[in-house]
Amino acid sequence: MNLAIREIGSAEFGLIWPIFREVVAAGDTYIYSPDIAFEEARSTWLPPRARAFVAEADGNIVGHYMLKPNAPGLGDHVANAGYMVAPSARGQGIASRLCEHSIETARAAGFSAMQFNAVVRSNEVAVRLWQKHGFTIVGMVPKAFRHARLGPTDIYIMHRFV
Repeated sequence: MNLAIREIGSAEFGLIWPIFREVVAAGDTYIYSPDIAFEEARSTWLPPRARAFVAEADGNIVGHYMLKPNAPGLGDHVANAGYMVAPSARGQGIASRLCEHSIETARAAGFSAMQFNAVVRSNEVAVRLWQKHGFTIVGMVPKAFRHARLGPTDIYIMHRFV
């Protein structure tokens, strides 16, 4: 698959909105409300200091990620990222390519590490993928996610140096 990853601005959030809406509506991987509105999603995914990137294959947006400081001030040397792949494009290595790109981008931007604050424990595919890319589970928050099908579910905090 010929995959091109490029940065987009906040005004282009509409390009990723269909994937964002579909992924979040499932209620099984992201903490956002399943019925989140467009403007709230854009301001949550792309707050000040965040950058967004899309993955395109054959002229179609098949995935995206955002990269931002995990915390302000004295914690802004650690990056945070979130990734979404269109359900119809899963299993093709897109999330892996997005992760690799985000690590390179974080390093180039001067971040020294990357942290994921809420990886849903039952999302075993993501947990394995992030571990494959060098992330380790550094903590667990019991029943911190209200999974649409499983009910209260643990989340992992995952970290790696970049």
